Amino acid sequence: MRIVCIAASFVPSKAANSIQVMKVCSALAGLGHSVTLIVPGDKQIPWDELQGHYGVQASFNIQWVRENLAFKRYDFSLKAVRMARKLKPDLLYTWVLQAAVLGLWMKIPTLLEMHDRVTGKFAPWLFRQFWQSKTPRCVLAITGALKRALISSFESFVQPDQILIGPDGVDLKRYQPPRQPQDARQQLGLEQALTVGYTGHFYAGRGIELMYELGKALPAINFLWVGGDPGDVEHWKERIASDKLQNITLTGFVENQRLPIYQFACDILLMPYGSSIAGSGGGNTADIASPMKMFEYMAAGRAIISSDLPVIHEVLDAETAMFCPSGDNSAWKTAILKLADDPTLRERLGRAARTKVNDYTWQERQRRALDGFIR
Repeated sequence: MRIVCIAASFVPSKAANSIQVMKVCSALAGLGHSVTLIVPGDKQIPWDELQGHYGVQASFNIQWVRENLAFKRYDFSLKAVRMARKLKPDLLYTWVLQAAVLGLWMKIPTLLEMHDRVTGKFAPWLFRQFWQSKTPRCVLAITGALKRALISSFESFVQPDQILIGPDGVDLKRYQPPRQPQDARQQLGLEQALTVGYTGHFYAGRGIELMYELGKALPAINFLWVGGDPGDVEHWKERIASDKLQNITLTGFVENQRLPIYQFACDILLMPYGSSIAGSGGGNTADIASPMKMFEYMAAGRAIISSDLPVIHEVLDAETAMFCPSGDNSAWKTAILKLADDPTLRERLGRAARTKVNDYTWQERQRRALDGFIR
């Protein structure tokens, strides 16, 4: 199938939405489809640079389109869909509502992937136009919670059977062969002690303050923070130095292809989300999110402690993770100490998570999405 993907994400970028777009496109290409991704920008980037930055395997074509930011996504969407039509795609796959509607108006079968609710002044009208089209179309919602939210908000015209559910995924090949924590720590030059890790951004709602307090409360346990923008990393390094903490290590940004070795270096991995989670574009996705790190943690085969958010239970359960109330420092401290003292429990949770993640590969995600669309 000839598939043209349109995303408003910048490539390259450290943002999670940019990484997710590249993972999806690589998975589609890995399934044997001819894939072209159209994104905003005017600089051509060599594939070798992108492959390392994003940790993707199957290659695909990327076209950058210069946009006029004064018109927000409308200028880019019009240019991108016009370019897509010239490629005569069998399917338009997009994360941009404006592009989805324009594609349907041009009679191109369209799959719209959604990670958030419909917001903005004109978005509800556009969403209605999407559903009223006679051209084949469907929505891929990132979680069941998001699907229910869309149905609740637009029940008068949304067609529930045309909203598929596709949680994020992981490339399991990058986690083979599995590594023991001691071996990974040795490779990275880290201290050989029980290590609690976190990988990802330091945006509001990600639990960074909680992890800092845990580091202060548990000086005998090492904490490894992987990621963060330079300004955030510098801020926390200054706080760590000011409090003379010796057990918190910050790496700064790590290319996606190198993340597995850092996750392998940990005995326990944390998802300390707050009741409100901000993304790179702001907003709050705490009740509808599907974190990519969750599937990476599962693939690493490590014990996971997660905030007890209902949406997380769409994937994880008591057999695959421990859960704590968001922001309850005492509960998180107790959970970490319990796992630190019980290697058998750590192994059991990690093994169960690793087994379950077999159902959540990127390629399997995209295969189900396409099968659901053309059924």
